[in-house]
Amino acid sequence: MAAKRRRWSEHVPIVGVLRTYDRRWLRTDVAAGVAVAALIVPKNLGYAGIAGIPLQNGLYAAAAGAILYAIFGTSRQISTGPSSGLAAVAASAVLAAGLTGTDVASFVAGITLVSGIVFVVLAVLKMGWIAQFLSRAVVTGFLFGAAIDVVIGELPKLTGTSTSGSTPPQELWSWLGTLGDAHPATLLVGVVSLVTVFGLRRIAPRVPGALVLVVGGLLASWLLDLGDRGVALVGDVPRGLPSVVVPDPALLLDHVATVALASVALVMIGFSQTAGDARTFAARHHYRVDIDQESLAQGAANVGAGLVQGMPVSTSLSASSLNDRTGARTPVASLTSGAMVLLTLLLLAPLFSGLPKAVLAAIIIEAVVMGMMDVPAMRRLFRVQRFDFWIAMVALVSTLVVGVLAGVLVGIGLSLLWLVSVTTRPSLPVMVREPGTQVFRELGEHPDDEQEPGIAVLRIDGGLFFATADALEDRVREVADAVPGLTAIVIDCGAITFVDAQGAGVLHEVLDLAADRELAVRLARVKPSVRATLARDGIVERVGVDRFHGSVHRAVEAHRNG
Repeated sequence: MAAKRRRWSEHVPIVGVLRTYDRRWLRTDVAAGVAVAALIVPKNLGYAGIAGIPLQNGLYAAAAGAILYAIFGTSRQISTGPSSGLAAVAASAVLAAGLTGTDVASFVAGITLVSGIVFVVLAVLKMGWIAQFLSRAVVTGFLFGAAIDVVIGELPKLTGTSTSGSTPPQELWSWLGTLGDAHPATLLVGVVSLVTVFGLRRIAPRVPGALVLVVGGLLASWLLDLGDRGVALVGDVPRGLPSVVVPDPALLLDHVATVALASVALVMIGFSQTAGDARTFAARHHYRVDIDQESLAQGAANVGAGLVQGMPVSTSLSASSLNDRTGARTPVASLTSGAMVLLTLLLLAPLFSGLPKAVLAAIIIEAVVMGMMDVPAMRRLFRVQRFDFWIAMVALVSTLVVGVLAGVLVGIGLSLLWLVSVTTRPSLPVMVREPGTQVFRELGEHPDDEQEPGIAVLRIDGGLFFATADALEDRVREVADAVPGLTAIVIDCGAITFVDAQGAGVLHEVLDLAADRELAVRLARVKPSVRATLARDGIVERVGVDRFHGSVHRAVEAHRNG
């Protein structure tokens, strides 16, 4: 019975946390939770605005995400809730489905629920590694492009105008043409809001600028009667807790392709962020996280958010960082954040009805500019690996030209193409000896290195399987043709960790080639698991046991002395 209880609690980490909870942590956990709630409440209003759903639905998702992640997650500092990137994906899915009115909220809740189910399936199958197929360069470029898309969409709210166009460049051009018709009071509110929120980030980065802006906007709206002056307000935000509602299955089935694409995009982007952030905080505070359990936690948070008519949730780096800075020791901090959001819904929600839309637009713009436009990361890509930078740029431009949702597809495709390109073109350098030593290193690194007379040493970096097999044969043939007086080829297999049937078959072809040209073949540093595969295919017998060596030096010396 105790064993069953232990196994059950492994999937609900909060049980173990509460059993060993030290009451001395409570003060800092609660303080961190309150601070995070003050940060996320105004931002989540903005994220709901990006997705095109009622503002209170953003708070529903924030509460569900924070509470459910705290129950199922293994990170002690992570804060889970809506994010600007996921909100942009949801908005793009709504646009692709061509939905308006009340269907929008149900559709967004539906894709949130489906993405949560996908997360749970990945956790059950222990496939959290799938998030690695979206490269960091692609994510950086995609988020940058999505941020530009969101900013352009919010510009009309700052000027009180309307725009047309099916792509961000068209919308921007349309907006520029409406500047002469800008509503003066709305424009003033928008400019002041932008200056305030970006100014606070510059001069007082620890002050929650979004909260200050919401409070200031509400006071200005009340004191100056901004609604009567023609400034658009967000409208009714009802008080009360969310209810459990299953999204309309018929609506999801009518747009099943969009739902599937959006759900995959949400999982890939959300989990790639969550896994990285969870590992970062775990390393900082010297504990371990379980990535498969993190997938389950994200699944639970998204299923919960979908069932309470919310929107997609994942890790919020800004909220998690604040949680960490203010002393969060356990998931109790996240539970506190969720409880504070629920209290806000119960007591304060109607106050947001008087918030000017221009203020909300400024909050959204600040959130996506600071949270998604990662200029330092783009600079680093340009400095470190120019190819990664251009991959990011292609993802960015694709997002702007074909849309956020299609941009994710392009990003996944780019990641897979890059993976295939790298995998199918392994490094196969010629190795030469460092003078006076037994060390072999790549040809060209040091001009004084010595080429072994009549012996070519090749190193294959990576597995030897169907994707790399032809590259090895081509390289051996190239070296055999290029080196005069060649009598032997030594293949350094130290980096080979896996061989499939096709890879072993290519070694047979290499041996045939060597036999035709009267070349000896020796293998160095073959791992036991690789050697076992080669033995099953007859390679070991054909090469000869005496031609397998523990080092390149021994292989070269054996041939010279043979």
